[in-house]
Amino acid sequence: MSTNVDVVVVGGGYAGVMAANRLTQRDDVTVTVINPRPVFVPRLRLHQLVGGTHDAVVDYREVLADGVRLVVDSVTRIDVAGRSVTLAEDGSIGYDYLIYAVGSGSSGPRVPGAAEFAYPIATLEAAQRVRSVLYDTPMTAPVTVVGGGPTGIETAAELAEQGRTVTLVCGGVLGPYLHPRARRTARKYLAGLGVTVLEGPDALVAEVTEGAVELGDGRMLASRVTIWTAGFGVPDLADRSGLRTDTAGRLLTDETLTSVDDDRILAAGDSSAPSGLPFRMSAYAAGCLGAQAADTVLSRIAGEQPSTIDLSFPAMCISFGRGTGIFQLGRKDDTAMRLYFSGVAGKKLKEFACAASVKHLVTEAQKPGSHTWPKDGKHRPQLLQAQRGGAATAPVA
Repeated sequence: MSTNVDVVVVGGGYAGVMAANRLTQRDDVTVTVINPRPVFVPRLRLHQLVGGTHDAVVDYREVLADGVRLVVDSVTRIDVAGRSVTLAEDGSIGYDYLIYAVGSGSSGPRVPGAAEFAYPIATLEAAQRVRSVLYDTPMTAPVTVVGGGPTGIETAAELAEQGRTVTLVCGGVLGPYLHPRARRTARKYLAGLGVTVLEGPDALVAEVTEGAVELGDGRMLASRVTIWTAGFGVPDLADRSGLRTDTAGRLLTDETLTSVDDDRILAAGDSSAPSGLPFRMSAYAAGCLGAQAADTVLSRIAGEQPSTIDLSFPAMCISFGRGTGIFQLGRKDDTAMRLYFSGVAGKKLKEFACAASVKHLVTEAQKPGSHTWPKDGKHRPQLLQAQRGGAATAPVA
């Protein structure tokens, strides 16, 4: 007689949904997704929510496979020994395997005044709050966006395109991943939208007040609304549950995405740190890691040796409002090539990537096991070998 296997997926983002859908390949697996909100949030659209051009929500009925149970609640603790999770509102749920896909958000800003006077946008609720604040703010009021990564760039461009006066404070270089040629194009697009871009070591934020942003060199920027997109943080659920994490709080796993503490627990997405060398944050990586985590569970159920993660990054993309974009092609080691698409072509490719991030989930729900991704097979093994040999290495970024 066959025995049913219960798999609990903690987190209903790109990684969690992909994993849950892929697990439905077996009829003897029962899948439960636990998520604090009743809708799927395509985080690639949160800057559009701030700008009012997208609501950044999708009904779970569109992306979750039939038969996957959705529990709208938060997990407060993982009982590793008892193989159960404690819920904030309604008891506990047991599991045979658990996939940890809690995602990421903003880290608590350490700059004086930022926690009180700056607005993060890393979650649906945070972005909705910023949208509400901007709705009540005159169009002529100065807005400061802190952070020169994709989220900061896209948010600044989205708001400037509406006619707002926007300053983008990078605290370093604009778009660190971009090739220098693409970076010059990015500066041109932002200048065309009227965005003032401040780069370099003097453009570090020293303090945020109710109506201003002070930079490290003493400059004061008037700012009616300050939006904070810098930094990275993950929930501390794994650490609170006694599981080992890296210094950022991501669950430590081996290359099959299995926890170093328990072979019934796996991690995927932004909250995972395979071999202590986490992949770059992205919806693309989250989906691939979610599929890998599910494959590892399915291999273990079948009594087979799970494969190790093999993933390359073909590109990254940034939108500059609704009409222009940059689609930066990358090498397999996740460094930028000279080649990139810009203008309308870049924007269309960016929009295709955003739509595809959700479409992949829908396709996996309909045809579980169908999702594939580009492989590398060379650069990550080199990093791992260097790590084992004691050489200095950096996370894949």
